[in-house]
Amino acid sequence: MKLKFIPSFKATVICAIMFSSLSFRANAQEVISLQKAVDMALERNLTIKQSQFTEALDDETLKQSKYNQLPNLTAGPQASFNFGRNIDPSTNQFINQRIFALNGTIQTQVTLFQGGQLRNTIIQNRLLLDADKTATAKVRNDLILNVVTTYLQVLTNQDLVKAAQQQIDVSKITLDRAQKNFDVGNQTLADLSQAKATVSTADLNYTNAQNAYEISLLTLKQYMEMAPQTNIVVEKPDISKLTNVQTLYNAEEVLKSAELVNPDLLLAEQREKATQQGIKIAQGNYYPSVVLFGQLGSNYSDARTLLGGITPTGRIDTVGFVNGNRNQPATVPQYAAVYNKYPFFKQLSDNFNQSVGVSLQIPIFNRFSSRTSVRKAKIQYENAKVTTQLARNNLSKIIYQAVLDVKAAEKSYLSYTQTYQANKEAFNIIQQRYNVGLVNSLDYNTSLTNLNKSQFDMINAQYMVVFRAKVIDYYLGKPISL
Repeated sequence: MKLKFIPSFKATVICAIMFSSLSFRANAQEVISLQKAVDMALERNLTIKQSQFTEALDDETLKQSKYNQLPNLTAGPQASFNFGRNIDPSTNQFINQRIFALNGTIQTQVTLFQGGQLRNTIIQNRLLLDADKTATAKVRNDLILNVVTTYLQVLTNQDLVKAAQQQIDVSKITLDRAQKNFDVGNQTLADLSQAKATVSTADLNYTNAQNAYEISLLTLKQYMEMAPQTNIVVEKPDISKLTNVQTLYNAEEVLKSAELVNPDLLLAEQREKATQQGIKIAQGNYYPSVVLFGQLGSNYSDARTLLGGITPTGRIDTVGFVNGNRNQPATVPQYAAVYNKYPFFKQLSDNFNQSVGVSLQIPIFNRFSSRTSVRKAKIQYENAKVTTQLARNNLSKIIYQAVLDVKAAEKSYLSYTQTYQANKEAFNIIQQRYNVGLVNSLDYNTSLTNLNKSQFDMINAQYMVVFRAKVIDYYLGKPISL
């Protein structure tokens, strides 16, 4: 029996270890740092991929506009059977028989001049490609800012959850003390009810904080294209480093630096240059175009024959008389022509033809389409200039607002910190007096509520300072990190 029991025991232990290992892996949380969150979002984001596809399409358009300067080459072989009375394509004579005809040409042409449209189109397509690259950079930067914002919100809500849990612990201790005092008759039922209400309020605050945390965590997962059920936890940086951020900025200096790197403004400027180039392209329709062309060709017809020689027929024809004497006729022998089949390759060689020339097309009147194109291009350019100015004005408003916001956030944080410290000291004194029965439960709960509220406000203000400072870094083109 022991021999049978020992293997069973070992198997049980092994199975227990395996299940424990699997359970540990299933419950393991993936730790996400800010840099990892940003990298995953940039790698997986679909909007960035779409922007990159647009960039790739415009890159191909630019290449094609360069290729348009090269000569083209086309071949046009053609074969046909003709029946009845037809024209022999090799001799241009009428013939009443079935004809198999074959002809072909190789043509090439290159544009020598077209009003500068080819060159200007290349310049415009290069500007549009640069604009697409800037648009991709804008999508990336916006995504990074959103990830950092959400990451900070997760940290904020995480601290709020901890603070709410601390409130529950304190309120439960208070309720326990109130219950004991009520049992011995030192407090009234109203005091006990107030303590219970404080516990319920703390539970509600915890529930709200937990919901806010889960929502912000879900948003962060969505930015990283992660499944909602993925179990992650964000890495909390050093609080001292978070509070040690720059908050004093000169709005004019920030604006000058931001104008050099801001993707929105750069995108508008590049599109403005592209529309300006579009005016030159439209004006090219006023100029004549010069095209150099060349052609090689040959043809074959099975109806065509080749003269192979002559043979005498035996007949003699009288062509005249000597000195008008009819007794002395002038005669010549009669011959018949012999025709052979015209060989295929020899016929192609004999019919081989070449041509080269220059084509000039001068626009005289095209129903004002060229003028309309130029006017529309100018309107698009003026609209692009307004768009650029709007982007510059919007950037200026954002920068000045951001500088004011970071200053205000720092002042708010200092104010909320002082309020929290004052409420904490006041609560400690009231708690000591409450324990010895010198303060009623209403004053005690009021002091506790003020302490909890000031703690929440301080936590929010702390992360708000960091967020506002990171917004300035974003517009200065600095890498965003904690």
